[in-house]
Amino acid sequence: MKPRIAIPLPHGGDPEYALRAIPQYERAVELSGGQSVRIPLDRPPAEVMKMIEQCDGVLLPGSKADVDPAKFGAEKHAKTEAADPKRDTVDELLLQDAYNMRKPVLGICYGLQILNVYQSGNLLQHIESRINHEAGRTVPIAHNVSIEPGSKLAEIVAGAESCRASLDRTAEGGCPSMSMPANSSHHQAAGDVIGDGLRVVARCPDDNVIEALEGTSPDHFVLAVQWHPERSFDDDFRSRALFGALVDAARKKHEELRSDFEGQSAASSASSSKHSR
Repeated sequence: MKPRIAIPLPHGGDPEYALRAIPQYERAVELSGGQSVRIPLDRPPAEVMKMIEQCDGVLLPGSKADVDPAKFGAEKHAKTEAADPKRDTVDELLLQDAYNMRKPVLGICYGLQILNVYQSGNLLQHIESRINHEAGRTVPIAHNVSIEPGSKLAEIVAGAESCRASLDRTAEGGCPSMSMPANSSHHQAAGDVIGDGLRVVARCPDDNVIEALEGTSPDHFVLAVQWHPERSFDDDFRSRALFGALVDAARKKHEELRSDFEGQSAASSASSSKHSR
């Protein structure tokens, strides 16, 4: 059985945008060996939770909205877009389940931002830089990102066979440093407060803007990037590797949950049999 990846509709107030955007994410998951599960934003929380509980992993996609700055105790910047309460409610339900059950999470663009805020971090509401971080909307590459050596993200990218040739060795210690192109399309980013249990693992080297976060728990796959690997899935092995890592982690979680369920069922049956004698 393929691992089931929950993907919320990208936007709760613009159905045309949402239905245009989500197929790219679904296709990337399915071509990576997973089964995408579209999570609606207009259902009661109890109904949404029933859908979420049947999934093995979470993909938080991009959005045209911005996270409500009240969620991280800030006043709204003049260039901050309107919030999307429906999307935020579903994202928070997804993250609550993912953290409770240790299900893998991949956040993309807005997905990184809501993840950081959910974990009590804050956001830079508008990037002021000579680097155009929104260029990915119109060009294949907005800028490069530098990836932290020893991070899960570095391991995923380096594990893609064709990427090995792009590794450089730093002058000190022989640790690998990695740079890769990114099709960033964002005007906000993680701010100076990084969420609990998260760490910075990639930045734009030209202005230090944060481009990726990952979880600090070795037994829980949590990764979020500010660029859009779903758009470059066909052309870039690194993009495919990110989705592949999510699906692989979800497959392992599926097997773990199934084993736990079977163990509980066996114990329950044994107990019932004992008491019926």
